[in-house]
Amino acid sequence: MIGGQPIFVLREGTKRESGKDAMQENIDAAKAIATSIRSTLGPRGMDKMLVDSLGDIVITNDGVTILKEMDVEHPAAKMMVEVSKTQDSYVGDGTTTAVVLAGALLDQAQSLINQNVHPTVITNGFKMAAEQASKILDQISKPVKISDRDLLVQMAKTSLNSKSASVEEDLLGGISYDAIKSIAEERDGKYYVDFDNLQIVKKQGGEIQETQLIDGIILDKEKVHPNMPKLVKDAKIALLDVALEIKKPEFDTNLQISDPRMIQKFLSQEEDLLKDMVEKIKATGANVVITQKGIDDMAQHYLAKDGIYAVRRVKKSDVDKLAKATGATIISSLEEITENDLGHADSVEERKVGDDYMTFVTGCKNPKAISLLIRAGTEHVADEIERSLTDSLHVVAAAVEDGAYVTGGGSAAEEMAFNLRSYASKVGGRQQLAIEKFADALEDIPRALAENAGLDPIDILIQIRSAHANGKKTYGLNVFKGTVEDMEKLGVIEPIRVGKQAVAAATEAAVMILRIDDVIATKSSKNNPSPGGPQGGMGGGMPGGEY
Repeated sequence: MIGGQPIFVLREGTKRESGKDAMQENIDAAKAIATSIRSTLGPRGMDKMLVDSLGDIVITNDGVTILKEMDVEHPAAKMMVEVSKTQDSYVGDGTTTAVVLAGALLDQAQSLINQNVHPTVITNGFKMAAEQASKILDQISKPVKISDRDLLVQMAKTSLNSKSASVEEDLLGGISYDAIKSIAEERDGKYYVDFDNLQIVKKQGGEIQETQLIDGIILDKEKVHPNMPKLVKDAKIALLDVALEIKKPEFDTNLQISDPRMIQKFLSQEEDLLKDMVEKIKATGANVVITQKGIDDMAQHYLAKDGIYAVRRVKKSDVDKLAKATGATIISSLEEITENDLGHADSVEERKVGDDYMTFVTGCKNPKAISLLIRAGTEHVADEIERSLTDSLHVVAAAVEDGAYVTGGGSAAEEMAFNLRSYASKVGGRQQLAIEKFADALEDIPRALAENAGLDPIDILIQIRSAHANGKKTYGLNVFKGTVEDMEKLGVIEPIRVGKQAVAAATEAAVMILRIDDVIATKSSKNNPSPGGPQGGMGGGMPGGEY
């Protein structure tokens, strides 16, 4: 108010909340997201069924998939979705853990705010705790090499254990290791994994046990003509980005024929053009043609006559993978095609998978080009197997790249919590309270595992705390027996990156939400036109609510 007159700064209809009310609403929204996926954590976690506006169904317990499918509107809740997306893109697993931990941090921070501890003090304490937690993980981690097959397969199985794919964890765990070992590249003593070298193809109408690793590229396409060979050995592959068809003119054309003989001459000329295209390909020595565009029926006939295997309308991403795998050059003009442009593979074969025919290009020039063929009875199961395998593949890749692992089952979280409490007493001051609350939040991981397994979380926490106080750093919860055991012996292990990134992402989200003390939600002018038009003397009049 200036001189008794209200000053309008924000648009009419703008909603504003500030102070503790804004903070409380943000914390509640973020906690609601964490609570919604909490029950999916661990091997005893439950699945969620998500139905979109079109009626399509997704059944999964993968944290990031659930949050992506949910139509989240609240800005603070969207931050929690970003936590899971970040975890998924950087690690590929631990998405539920990261979100549950972020929710627990906000829950613990709330109790400090209620005791009038300033949010800045809390966020500083959380940052210090997260940094220390990362160091603790480094201290308790153990080394792993790409040659340690048993360890890496066990990590893949630990990831799969919490998914519906756990019924075939031995098969899928082995496939995960073999796939990563095939595409991992060593540079300066370190390994790097490029997932562009791995193609995943899923096909319903089979058994999960039929899932296999293929040394090469799979095209979800069949040969274009029945008279073409089903198998081509020592394949010389021409990759085309050009149609084997007569190009239609870009403008309207009228053709006047006065003599019936001209029709046959016109058709013969078309036929000669198509035959010439095929001859140019044949002249290079190619016996396989794969194109992103179409192939005319007449061209198909000539290709089949010459014993050339042809596939049309292949996805650009698959053609790019083939180029990398076979060493072929993608041709945009048949005038320029030469023998040097061809790619090479041991064989190109059409195989029946389920009810469909697919093309398998195996024995490629680049040994790092491999494909994963996923089989399952239904589309929903195939989708979930793909999500599970993607997680386990990223877990093995992270372990190979970082060369370190820690134990799971809540053991690493409890060890961090145990050491952080000692660290907090050394720090002192109000930040000590925040660090202790951070330790309490970490214990929410074994607590959630116990709850999802139908166990008493208080009894389990007491037992785990006691074990770690006695120096048993690898002890965690065996959710199947309901006992606290050595996770190292049970083979419940995970890459160090999963824990590190979960702590970092959860802390960043919690700190960001805690630092917000004002929420101003503006509505668009289209929805809220200024009543009575512009107001004089206000620079055109800024319609809106009171500031």
